[in-house]
Amino acid sequence: MAEISKKGAEYTEDSIRSLDWREHIRLRPGMYIGKLGDGSSADDGIYVLIKEVLDNCIDEHMMGYGKQIEITIKDRSVTVRDYGRGIPLGKVVDVVSKINTGAKYDSKAFQKSVGLNGVGTKAVNALSTYFKVTAYREGKEKSAEFERGVLTKEHKESSTQQANGTQVQFFPDDTVFRNFHFQEEYIENLLWNYCFLNAGLVIVFNGKKFVSKNGLLDLLQRKTNEDELRYPIIHLKGEDIEVAVSHNNDYGEELFSFVNGQHTTQGGTHQQAFREAYVKVIRDFFKKDYEAADIRASIVAAVAVRVVEPVFESQTKTKLGSQYIEEGGQSMKNFVLEFLAKELDNFLHKHPSTAEALKKRIEQSERERKELAGIKKLANERAKKANLHNKKLRDCRFHYNEEPTGKDKEAVAQKQRESTIFITEGDSASGSITKARNVETQAVFSLRGKPLNCFGLTKKVVYENEEFNLLQHALNVEDGIENLRYNNIVIATDADVDGMHIRLLLLTFFLQFFPDLVKNGHVYVLETPLFRVRNKQETIYCYDESEKQAAIKKLGNKPEITRFKGLGEISPDEFARFIGEDMRKQPVLVMPETHIQQLLEYYMGKNTPQRQDFIIDNLKIELDLAEELPQ
Repeated sequence: MAEISKKGAEYTEDSIRSLDWREHIRLRPGMYIGKLGDGSSADDGIYVLIKEVLDNCIDEHMMGYGKQIEITIKDRSVTVRDYGRGIPLGKVVDVVSKINTGAKYDSKAFQKSVGLNGVGTKAVNALSTYFKVTAYREGKEKSAEFERGVLTKEHKESSTQQANGTQVQFFPDDTVFRNFHFQEEYIENLLWNYCFLNAGLVIVFNGKKFVSKNGLLDLLQRKTNEDELRYPIIHLKGEDIEVAVSHNNDYGEELFSFVNGQHTTQGGTHQQAFREAYVKVIRDFFKKDYEAADIRASIVAAVAVRVVEPVFESQTKTKLGSQYIEEGGQSMKNFVLEFLAKELDNFLHKHPSTAEALKKRIEQSERERKELAGIKKLANERAKKANLHNKKLRDCRFHYNEEPTGKDKEAVAQKQRESTIFITEGDSASGSITKARNVETQAVFSLRGKPLNCFGLTKKVVYENEEFNLLQHALNVEDGIENLRYNNIVIATDADVDGMHIRLLLLTFFLQFFPDLVKNGHVYVLETPLFRVRNKQETIYCYDESEKQAAIKKLGNKPEITRFKGLGEISPDEFARFIGEDMRKQPVLVMPETHIQQLLEYYMGKNTPQRQDFIIDNLKIELDLAEELPQ
């Protein structure tokens, strides 16, 4: 791989150097694993490392070898053991350290594989401070150990009592993934998806067992609440395709799409084919030309396809580009349409009560859309004028929904994945963030005072309330999250009672009208330091009481302590370090068993004795700062 370096204005033979595979992966990790991150986002690199190793285990299972996978995460060390055929012993080193080496170029060995390019485990190897691979095969084993991709020890073959399979252990490199931590919810979600797509596969994670019997039906049951569904989940299976679908009362569309066991979080040709085919089949069945938006409003669905040699739009495989099921075969569009035209149509004919409930849900969406039409038009005209001189929004250069352009598309795509909008309260807070932000990837939206508590209100309020309307336009989510402008939506409020209240009101807005933003892991809460502890030699920023006490102990001799209550109190120079590489942001997670409407009713509905009791039981009294200092 040739890399051109800038050396003044000179461009000579000395300007060009060749990088080996390790150097290139470490120099441009985004090309191989997407964004780096610290583990607070589900698509951060440390989870991609786990996924790359697991994909090889899944491919073995799909070929009929190995019904169980064990994964252990302890003290930042990841160990994955499968019970497939095991890497051929003579190729143990090559498979994890020679780029473009693998068994998946020949479709006979891995017909519908996830890992295709012989890159995955090499990237894990290069981005780990320690990497060990052990193959168990026919009573023999062989291991190899690496540091940052460099072979440090190759063990000789030896006898073993272990069952066939492969074990990989690695420590992600903390100089690449700074301050990283594993969020167990993200890993469990990843493992559940593997199980849903491979019914019968058993995955054991830190002693906890994951298994699915009914595939995508189990997935939708886990992702939805039965009492919110308008009709029982429709579950359809065919050769190389599986679909599960229902409607609920949420706004927007919630689609989960998969290719060869890979969760395509950014969709692709198969997801678009499903959206179009579903609309056509429903129109044909009811013999009515319903609006596509009304048919898909409040839909919750999962679609999985198997494709021979799929084409993805990047190494991270989050968006499918394949137009055909296999080379020279049927188009993706026709394949999905033919399946739904037969199976979904048959199902609706056999289950008239489901068909009737589906029809009522579509017609309800149609009525709601028509009721909104008048006010929506006026609100959008106001928003269009406001957008020309939108004082609330300080935009950034790169946006999540745009197609990457330019010579280095992967670098542009990386910046688009990093795109972030901070939602702040008041001028002082937004002023500090605006001055400190990275103008390429960080935007700021400033609220005026406290937003409206929108619980129990209809979507009409989003258009009637100027602030909400401008916010939905800034995010570009009026017609769903497909065109979301920013990958990360970060609520940045003061660490006081008013700031917490604003945070709750914003979360209510998102959960009420755009729940898929939260469910798809786009919403975060910014953590800013509560204390600055310093002496003449050192300054330490502390995010909680325990960090503050540790800092006081470290600096000793009565250091100066500052308590930050408002973001506006933190200078732009200081703020830059809290929203840069070391930014701490807490993901807003909605667990599958969470009943969103009940949750909002409890916390944001009318005041009830139960909520009063909860508040009283959880009251915390902050001691006076002077009382806390060691005497």
